[in-house]
Amino acid sequence: MAFDFLKRTAGGTPETKASATGPVVAAVSGVGRVAWSPRDTVTLTRVGFTGNPVGFRSVKLIAEAASALPLVLQDRTARFEAHPLLTVISRPNPAQGRAELFEALYAQVLLSGNGYLEAVGTWGRVPEELHVLRSDRMSLVPGADGWPVAYDYAVGGRRHRFHVADGHSPVCHVKSFHPSDDHYGLSPIQAAATAIDVHNSASRWSKSLLDNAARPSGAIVYRGADGQGALSADQYDRLLSEMETHHQGARNAGRPMLLEGGLDWKPMGFSPSDMEFQKTKEAAAREIALAFGVPPMLLGIPGDATYANYQEANRAFYRLTVLPLVAKVTAAVGHWLSEMTGEALELKPDLDQVPALSVERDAQWARVAGADFLTAEEKRAMLGLPPLGMERAGADPAAQEEGH
Repeated sequence: MAFDFLKRTAGGTPETKASATGPVVAAVSGVGRVAWSPRDTVTLTRVGFTGNPVGFRSVKLIAEAASALPLVLQDRTARFEAHPLLTVISRPNPAQGRAELFEALYAQVLLSGNGYLEAVGTWGRVPEELHVLRSDRMSLVPGADGWPVAYDYAVGGRRHRFHVADGHSPVCHVKSFHPSDDHYGLSPIQAAATAIDVHNSASRWSKSLLDNAARPSGAIVYRGADGQGALSADQYDRLLSEMETHHQGARNAGRPMLLEGGLDWKPMGFSPSDMEFQKTKEAAAREIALAFGVPPMLLGIPGDATYANYQEANRAFYRLTVLPLVAKVTAAVGHWLSEMTGEALELKPDLDQVPALSVERDAQWARVAGADFLTAEEKRAMLGLPPLGMERAGADPAAQEEGH
């Protein structure tokens, strides 16, 4: 069946992710209009990750927690304690270990909705190295049937093409669900883009407030001897210079102001809208945390009492955010590696070694152990363990290597 309706470009030419209307929207944004950031991956990463503390901490918290989970490799009958694939995963390349590789992969999925993992080696054998590729440099090339026929990786003016031949792809593409895109995923940072703009604007407002002696500025009213209310050009320039030099900035906070005749200082206090501005910033921070699935309590955001305690929030964070992400990514990577090696293998997180889920694990084991109507094999199956006596703990890696 040909999926012609999935074709996005004619002739199989590479497509680009960036929107052509982004620069136009930015150019026409003027006074009285809200100027939102362009919704491309590079800009969103800059304003939402490197330029926003809530987005930065959310991505780091999820990626580090997910990459720290131990992984298990098994087939339908046994769980491997030693395997060539486990060796490659533990040391995927000379510059990275397992945790660093998967942290980069999870972060790419969170920031762009897409993660790309490259395998170095020959198809049909265990890969020699694994590398995470930057998603902002990767573009998918769809074929006549809508499925990818290649991936283009562009750096500067140079481009490398990864060909997909007979369904064999040297690149594993992990993507989040996107309701209106057939080839790319939707990232949480895109859903939180509006809240990120609000939070960054509030931070800039607070910085400007601090630069102006940490209070709203007042007004200088001029009344000349002849009743005129306008300063000459020289008087205006001199007054502006004096204000900028001696009466603005944190260094000059609290310095008394000496005004000449005809000038009257009218101080201004905080308005109710100014007092509510900090609450707007905190609400935006909670929306950013909500988009990433991080309980605001774990980020130190005040005003959130959804969870009874920190421990409960941590369990919800692992159960609702970390584990679904790890299960999805490891399943995709495991399936891709299985096709490459020709073995029916499954790569998944070891839930028995997650400290945050120890209470739930103890309760589950107690319930299963107390079920007298279940056999030992049924209990092991319920706990996700291979059949008894089929473990290959400590198997000889050299003997397994001969099977490839």
